[in-house]
Amino acid sequence: MKEPKFYRIRYVPDETIDISGDELVYIDDRLWITKWVPIKPRKDFYKGISYTFFKEGYKISRFMDENGQLLYWYCDVINVIYDKQENVYRVFDLLVDVKIMPDGKVVILDLDELAEALENGIIDNKILINALLNLDKLLKRINSLGIERLVENETGKWI
Repeated sequence: MKEPKFYRIRYVPDETIDISGDELVYIDDRLWITKWVPIKPRKDFYKGISYTFFKEGYKISRFMDENGQLLYWYCDVINVIYDKQENVYRVFDLLVDVKIMPDGKVVILDLDELAEALENGIIDNKILINALLNLDKLLKRINSLGIERLVENETGKWI
């Protein structure tokens, strides 16, 4: 089978980005783990590791400095469509995100973007409901386990 391709699809802004160049560390039927550097250099972090739980509807990323020290966790609420014949994963960013600081503070981001996207017809009710249900699932798991235990328990891997 040919190597998988990965595309990140955003509603706001409307864009599709090929992220197949990220280093694929692990993949199975419910999870993939990648190491990456930002497409465009950033001042707020240097590199990351992402744990994409595509059946659960979220991606948990550890954002690090150049020495590999944790700066913060960033969780994208997503929906993934997999084309088995083409071996292509399309990761739809459902706009709302969660940022978790090293001290445990949890910040929910971009709910306003989610509302605006619905209001402007960029997304429909089905996408909105999917985003909210996946966000709810993610927050419940973070609150019950903590972010590090969630990643470790769900993956059986700590990279």
